[in-house]
Amino acid sequence: MTKPETKSRTDGALPDGSTPAFDLTSEMTGFLNDFSQFQADIKSRLQKQEERMTHLDRKNFARTARPALSATVEASVPHQKAMQSYLRNGDDDALRGLELDGKSLNTSVNSDGGYLVDPQTADTIRGVLRSSSSLRAIANVVNVEATAFEVLVDHTEMGSGWATETGASVETDTPQFERISIPLHELSALPKASQRLLDDSAFDVEGWLAGRIADKFAAAEAAAFVAGDGIDKPKGFLTHTSVADAGWTWGSLGYIATGADGEFATGQAADAIVDLVYALGARYRANASFVMNSKTAGAVRKMKDADGRFLWSDGLAAGEPARLMGYPVLIAEDMPDIASGAEAIAFGDFGAGYTIAERPDLRILRDPFSAKPHVLFFATKRVGGDVSDFAAIKLLKFSEV
Repeated sequence: MTKPETKSRTDGALPDGSTPAFDLTSEMTGFLNDFSQFQADIKSRLQKQEERMTHLDRKNFARTARPALSATVEASVPHQKAMQSYLRNGDDDALRGLELDGKSLNTSVNSDGGYLVDPQTADTIRGVLRSSSSLRAIANVVNVEATAFEVLVDHTEMGSGWATETGASVETDTPQFERISIPLHELSALPKASQRLLDDSAFDVEGWLAGRIADKFAAAEAAAFVAGDGIDKPKGFLTHTSVADAGWTWGSLGYIATGADGEFATGQAADAIVDLVYALGARYRANASFVMNSKTAGAVRKMKDADGRFLWSDGLAAGEPARLMGYPVLIAEDMPDIASGAEAIAFGDFGAGYTIAERPDLRILRDPFSAKPHVLFFATKRVGGDVSDFAAIKLLKFSEV
């Protein structure tokens, strides 16, 4: 029997002459190698992405962790430097090219050569004015951009009536409006300093200037709001005509007499204060305050009621005003002393009764020529004030009737 001869083939063909589709072992090895390379590439990309996100997180954290004050300081530093340069040596180049935020100041150069004060100095002055013993603390203060501020007041009754189901309606009275115009006047201050002092870098020129201007403005305003005649200055509430409260009419202030000329009535001192409080309408008493000077406050502080209790009480916490019969007391030194016929005590809702109108900007003009070797700083501010509701304020007059 003859064995069949088996011959090897070098072309990889099977004995029947067919070619295999693939070598399973080699193909699996190649697939695993490719998958490992793909996996390593994905891991590398994810690691780079994670490093990038970590870097961004750290950058954002550092930005948010920065103190909030720094942003404000950085925004105001150019204006502060420019203002200091102008105040010290008159160099206005930086101010002329400075762009200001419309929320704080809307222009840098005035037509007369004056410059708006930087926000820090202006805030300091406004803070001092509000904290001073002035009607600003209790009056209605508004900012205007015009030359005057007008108030419309409805001080008449509209009228009403009862109607029946079938009866004809009766026409009622028509309310009438009163227009009160409060013009703005120019308030100015003229402090000066030597050029040598301004050249000293240790000298805080802005702080000094703000303090001097605030002192002058506060004193002038406080006096005008109480007794100003309205000529080139605000009109004080004591300047208006006063009449006995029993015959009060719109356009004048009602007063209550103490019953004694130049003093409180003997044995009835507290009664005058009580009468003054209840002469004011109930809707005004909720927000009412007393206004008097220190001498008058010293006399009122000793008053007692019929049971021997003091009418005066000090504030319960620091910064709170003293109270008289439960109402706060504003000590305004420009109020008159107790004297014959003097209206030394006022009581009312000054938030409704007196309006202060002002422009929000403060201007400064540097003058190095008029007072050599000193430098003058001409600061101006426009402000006005007047009574806006004559029913909201009552006076105590030291007279028999």
